[in-house]
Amino acid sequence: MKQYELYELVFHGEALTDHWAQIDLTAEFACGDTVKTVKGFYDGDGRYIVRFLPEIAGEWHWKVNGAVNAEGTESCEPAKDAHGLVKAVDTHFEYEDGTLFIPFGTTVYALAHQDDALVEQTLESLKAAPFNKVRMCVFPKHYDYNHNEPPCYAFEKNPDGSWDVNRPCIAFWHRFEKILKRIAAMGIQIDLILFHPYDRWGFSKLPQQDNLMYLDYLLRRLSAFPNIWWSLANEYDLNMADKSLADWEEIEEFVAANDPFHHLLSNHNCMCFWDATRKNVTHASLQTKGLSEIPRWIKTYQKPVIIDECCYEGNLPHFWGSISGQEMVRRFWRCYASGAYCTHGETFLSDDEILWWARGGVLKGESSKRIAFLRQIMKSLPGPLTPKAGGIWSIARLDKEEFEAALPSVPEEMREFFTLFARSIHRMPEQDRTAHLGGEHAWESHCGEEAYLTYFDLQCYGEQTVKLPKDKAYKAELIDVWNMTREVIAEHISGETRLILPGRDNLALLITRIQ
Repeated sequence: MKQYELYELVFHGEALTDHWAQIDLTAEFACGDTVKTVKGFYDGDGRYIVRFLPEIAGEWHWKVNGAVNAEGTESCEPAKDAHGLVKAVDTHFEYEDGTLFIPFGTTVYALAHQDDALVEQTLESLKAAPFNKVRMCVFPKHYDYNHNEPPCYAFEKNPDGSWDVNRPCIAFWHRFEKILKRIAAMGIQIDLILFHPYDRWGFSKLPQQDNLMYLDYLLRRLSAFPNIWWSLANEYDLNMADKSLADWEEIEEFVAANDPFHHLLSNHNCMCFWDATRKNVTHASLQTKGLSEIPRWIKTYQKPVIIDECCYEGNLPHFWGSISGQEMVRRFWRCYASGAYCTHGETFLSDDEILWWARGGVLKGESSKRIAFLRQIMKSLPGPLTPKAGGIWSIARLDKEEFEAALPSVPEEMREFFTLFARSIHRMPEQDRTAHLGGEHAWESHCGEEAYLTYFDLQCYGEQTVKLPKDKAYKAELIDVWNMTREVIAEHISGETRLILPGRDNLALLITRIQ
């Protein structure tokens, strides 16, 4: 047994031939004052398995009851390379041991539903890619460019052809877990999508009692995997014909209540955001192009925000799958320079219908190596970024009462202008105000007084004046986000400093403390 790593107890008993999704098998693990109860599962051929994730080192005593009765003691070694589950801490992510985790995601929805050769090719591509999180589904996907049949399915079938969730398909789960473990071995987190609406097999239309039985078996098998996050759905709101809002809330509560290790949990939207202020939700997983609103969402949710779908780099005849590599890179920078995170996807037309966003294969676009460059920069920072507060655009987003309360913080010589500006904004209809401010957004964040990041996006500034603490010294680096260069343009600066810039777009300014 090793700290932060999956531990498994395997027993042999009666071979089950009828129902085995919800067998009577529980185990209690105790170490000092820490006690965890987990459910075991049937794994076919008379195999009964209990899985556990030890989060502390020491002597663990375990006792198994139900279909199998046994007990024992195991010594758990302290972690050497593992860091534990990723957790949401304030508006960023950390491993259990306190190591910062900065997600850089990609999307391969139907990765596990391809033939072995294509799965192997995809895993090799992931190994060489800059991504440390992948969004993928439990159930197969039916949509444009997604017409293949998977090798196997999550459940056996009834005589009438309907799915029998009482009889999970053991071959499916063995193959699925093998893929999950290989991804984990690369240090990649799996944002596992539990439901989605793109379906021709009937998985999206299961009755709620079957949904919960499926989830119970999945949680028994997978909750001890340290690199898994729960995404309740991809585009939950397009599955509302078969699942009411109350159904989705019940699913959220069921997953949270039956996961003994409390993995990250979110629910992804098409249009209407899931309420990320709900207590079980650890972070916001959003589909949107309205990235200028990120600071507001972070302030509202007080949780990490991931833009898990911002469109895809590619050339499809769909608006969502036809942005350039340069635009994908811009969207990544807009997110990270706002204190949020972003997820990549790729959709290039191919005669064999193998598109990365759904089926995997190889990466063909121009954005991934630039995303790797951004990841290096983010990793070099002294801590997580938070959106910069204040400024004219932040004040413009305040309601009238908030504006009056904030006005004393505005320099006296600017108050009349700010008042006229805010009054004009407040006369605008809400939808016009949002559109106007979105086009005038400043992508700025900071790490306390240790680092400041500004992404200039499409602006072509010839100069900028920065205001830094007077009692600290900094260096300023100009970053070309497309050509992947970093140039120190000023050193030992403090207070109000004028910086000369080259007057072109796709640049960022990183100011870091040097003493």
